[in-house]
Amino acid sequence: MSKSSSIHPCDLCASRKFSMFSELTEDQACNISDNKNMISHRKGQILYYEGAKPLGVFCLNSGVVKVFKTASNGKEQIINLANEGGLLGYSALLGEENYTNSAMVIEDAKICFIPKESFIKTLVSSGPFFRKLTKALSHEIGVMEEKLVDASQKSIRERLALLLLQLANTYGLDGGGHQQIDLVLSREEIASLIGTATESVIRLLSEFKKDKLIDLKGKKIVVLNRDGLVKLSDFYA
Repeated sequence: MSKSSSIHPCDLCASRKFSMFSELTEDQACNISDNKNMISHRKGQILYYEGAKPLGVFCLNSGVVKVFKTASNGKEQIINLANEGGLLGYSALLGEENYTNSAMVIEDAKICFIPKESFIKTLVSSGPFFRKLTKALSHEIGVMEEKLVDASQKSIRERLALLLLQLANTYGLDGGGHQQIDLVLSREEIASLIGTATESVIRLLSEFKKDKLIDLKGKKIVVLNRDGLVKLSDFYA
């Protein structure tokens, strides 16, 4: 990784409108800018490890980061994929706890590290930012509850169809009714996201292709039949 040599003020950041910091005043944004470091990260680099003490938060200017936990047997469970504007590490920081998960860059990224003191100062001084952060924490809890329900009530086929729709919504490139998912995930990572074996994902992707729901172009997935995936994710076992 390398520290950026140029200044990237928050008030001129293109990804700010997608981030928690979208409603900061000019002075508050300057406080963040004056204390942060933007660092370029390559695919495969770790932002933080489970069990480490948080010293600040990470805001994604570009790229994709996976947040994951590692089980005692070494198996990885992906919790979340963060992209442009995403804020990482704030729940552990606010809870004054060590990280309960790890974060790894899976697509080359530029990420701002904001020290704890600057982050807390901004949080205390901005009511809108405080409310937005509280809303995000509540949303995270809701998402975790939904995942627990899905894991117990939805089949692997349904979970995969739903994941492909979610990835298409976030990373999809339109192309005449088709959507190419512009993010390369290994079959192991896809399996981790839906909580199943890699072999099951390989088999189901092949079946989805045969049914003309998707196409596979190298390592990328193209959604051919969105309505079919919607129906499959909701109603079919």
